[in-house]
Amino acid sequence: MSNQAFQTLKDLPTPLDQAQCVLHKHELLICGGYQKRACYSYHTLKNEYKFICEYPSDVELWGHCVLKLINDESTLLSFGGSKDMKRHTLVMKYVSVWSNDKSENKMNKSKESKKSKKCNEWVPFTDSHKDPIIIGRDNDDYRGVRAVIGGNNNNLLFITCFYNNISVFDLNTFQFIKHDTLPTNDSICYHCFTGLSIEYDEDNNTFQFHQIPVCDDIAPFNGYAYVCIDNVILFFGGLNAGLPADDILKSMHKYSIRENKWTTFQNALPSPLSDCVAILSEDSTYVHIIGGWGNEVKSTHTKTE
Repeated sequence: MSNQAFQTLKDLPTPLDQAQCVLHKHELLICGGYQKRACYSYHTLKNEYKFICEYPSDVELWGHCVLKLINDESTLLSFGGSKDMKRHTLVMKYVSVWSNDKSENKMNKSKESKKSKKCNEWVPFTDSHKDPIIIGRDNDDYRGVRAVIGGNNNNLLFITCFYNNISVFDLNTFQFIKHDTLPTNDSICYHCFTGLSIEYDEDNNTFQFHQIPVCDDIAPFNGYAYVCIDNVILFFGGLNAGLPADDILKSMHKYSIRENKWTTFQNALPSPLSDCVAILSEDSTYVHIIGGWGNEVKSTHTKTE
């Protein structure tokens, strides 16, 4: 396949790898990275960044996960950690930092309103009694954890993590309702693809696992960026950690869910890259590739049509 054209955008305010990013209208909310606690909003029309907040000083970020709640799209959920490091489960009520208010009075009122509602800051995830909720089992390692929200009422958090664990957490009852083991010998970490199609029966609380092929070129890799659009998953870069040196990809791969078929685009990225994050623009026209690692932590931000 022919090389993809990548457009260089304004650099990140700070180099980031293992960043997490969610879409909010014309904003890409970039929420921390490896050992980096700062969060920023990137405006896709202005090509500018604004600082939002920092994670609390006692939170250590190492392969965390950030999602937007489907039933409350102004609320972000962040969780991660392991038995060897302090776990965190935090939420943020986001109000756009790109306000056009010109009145000083309006700005002051807005600040007071944000402060009273604790907007644009990470606070503990709590139940109806204000007791903190921590997502994670004692022996599970959540470094490189991945999750999606689904279920009939969009209240179920499906979590996959090291070594080969899959769990279901009910965001209404704040309880784990299912734990299972993925039928694979591969280590599940910094991933989005396991070579499995997974069905969940919500009525019977059971999983069904179906094997699907994995492209040989990407099978030993993780730490790639990925997006899903129109029954196609796109993979950017990736890392095969090993000796004598880490192998980092610059290629892009495509998996068609409908056709059950892989395609490889050679030399898609401007340079080899891993631990970057990919996200679609609001109109699904562009894929943004943010930060990452390629012999050093990157502050690059590119997009491709």
